[in-house]
Amino acid sequence: MIKILKKLENLIVKIQSILIRFRVSTRLNNSKVKSDPKEQQLDVYWTESFKNELNFWGEDTAWREIELLFTALEGNVVDICCGVGGTIKKLEKNEKLKLYGFDISDYLIDEAINSGLSRDRLKVANATNTGYEDNYFDYSYSIGSLEHFTENDIDSFLKETKRITKKSSFHQIPVARDKKFDGWLELDQSYFNKPVDWWLERFEKHFDHVSVIESSWNDPISFGKWFICK
Repeated sequence: MIKILKKLENLIVKIQSILIRFRVSTRLNNSKVKSDPKEQQLDVYWTESFKNELNFWGEDTAWREIELLFTALEGNVVDICCGVGGTIKKLEKNEKLKLYGFDISDYLIDEAINSGLSRDRLKVANATNTGYEDNYFDYSYSIGSLEHFTENDIDSFLKETKRITKKSSFHQIPVARDKKFDGWLELDQSYFNKPVDWWLERFEKHFDHVSVIESSWNDPISFGKWFICK
């Protein structure tokens, strides 16, 4: 009986995945931009629905992983595109970390401050031009952020991250499961869903050593990956 239920559960998951891929494919057929966006779509970062989603989306996946990655580390750390600060709150368990964060959305930063995070360590800034001093942070990280930038701004993001980070930088992003969903995708948020090699080419332009490890986050069109840069 247990085996039958397990097979049924797997079948339901597979059907859900097929339906989601079909729905995404249909929406992408109506997309205006297919490959080379000229500007980032920012309006979503000032909406209540997006703010609420940021409070929980990585709870069982990427947030647990960043806790593990930072368990033995100490020093100044910045959360790039920190949103409402959910990840910062997770990392506060490590008293050896001095945690900072910034986001382009004043709406999200205000929510982070109202939730109890230190105003002195949060600010509104663009990841391509943060205003921090060179090597101000020992470590930096971003989760589900880099892929939403245009190709030119991805380059600027990584250049700026390298400039302000002394030791290592960690970035969790989705990568395409297959060629059908490889490209710039215009869904609830617009983003690059590209293969690992495409991303490595961009990271290695700015960092001497780049390692790629699995993330437990995934969806029907993407796998999660961590790019660890030194």
